[in-house]
Amino acid sequence: MPSILTINSGSSSIKASLFAADGSRRNFRYEHLREHAPAFDQMMLDLAGHKPDIIGHRFVHGGEIVDAARLLDSTERTRLESIVPLAPLHLPGNLMGVDLCKQHFDVPQIACFDTAFHTTMPEMAKRLPIPRDLGLRRFGFHGLNYAHIANQLPNMLGKAAHGKIVVAHLGSGASLCLLEDLKSVDTTMGYTPAGGITMGTRSGDIDPGVMLELAKRYDTAQLSDIVFHKMGLLALSDGESSEMSELILSSSESAQFAVNYFCQQVRAAIGSLAGKSGGIDALVFTGGIGEHSSVIREKICLPLDFLELKLDNDTNKTGSTRIERQDSKPILVIPADEEAMICRLCLAFDP
Repeated sequence: MPSILTINSGSSSIKASLFAADGSRRNFRYEHLREHAPAFDQMMLDLAGHKPDIIGHRFVHGGEIVDAARLLDSTERTRLESIVPLAPLHLPGNLMGVDLCKQHFDVPQIACFDTAFHTTMPEMAKRLPIPRDLGLRRFGFHGLNYAHIANQLPNMLGKAAHGKIVVAHLGSGASLCLLEDLKSVDTTMGYTPAGGITMGTRSGDIDPGVMLELAKRYDTAQLSDIVFHKMGLLALSDGESSEMSELILSSSESAQFAVNYFCQQVRAAIGSLAGKSGGIDALVFTGGIGEHSSVIREKICLPLDFLELKLDNDTNKTGSTRIERQDSKPILVIPADEEAMICRLCLAFDP
């Protein structure tokens, strides 16, 4: 097995893992970042001279392609630069990771795409209600982690894993995905990672009329900054914080409003996906908030008895993998692991 370094450069964090030839794994985490470059410098120090044979990078958006992974040659690099406007909060950091790794390592670098997992969505889920000749559609995101979850579910649920399962990836960026037979058939995020449910600094889906009004007040650069950096939980809490962990602990009315708004949106998304599929067989929480906040999981699940989803308070608080009551459909907590999926794609990739 070759030594593989995986780089997952998110909107506010960098997660990296070194999968060594002997089968061991070392993880590196750099959280709450305002700038990525210093974290990459620290990572090079933490690697302590270890040289990978292949470097795999998470890319939030792959554009129109259906490939799960591609070699990062000059042609692919140019193509990715051309689609930065589709994910301006993420792709610059993704590309920066490629450049910084190239300064230190002369090895193949592979781009692994979040959007690829959702290519199985039917036309009903991909199509936008706009003229077809505009060339815009729904892509879906967080696909590397959804693919990882899909790989884990058969060991946890057996045959039930092939049923209708909603996976809630809740973090600074958040989305939900409906799996049927372990494949994506619908998701809340659409054309860009700004859509879907409310997130840390992104509004999620919003009335088009609101955007038209804002477009009258701000130029394109200003509006883009507002859309990706000044909406969501930050706006709902009246500027207090975009971090769910801080909002939960806050006693201010605006912070609690933001928390409750978020949980209501997640519940609404679960109900919407259940309505589209005629019911669901299991619910999975993943992502930073989904994995670590028992409070948020409880707030989300409390009104979901009508879907036969009933949370067990004790196992929820202790952080168990299975957190449902005996009379409930399965509710699971599965840690996000895009790095494991990136490693798998790199091993399977033939440049």
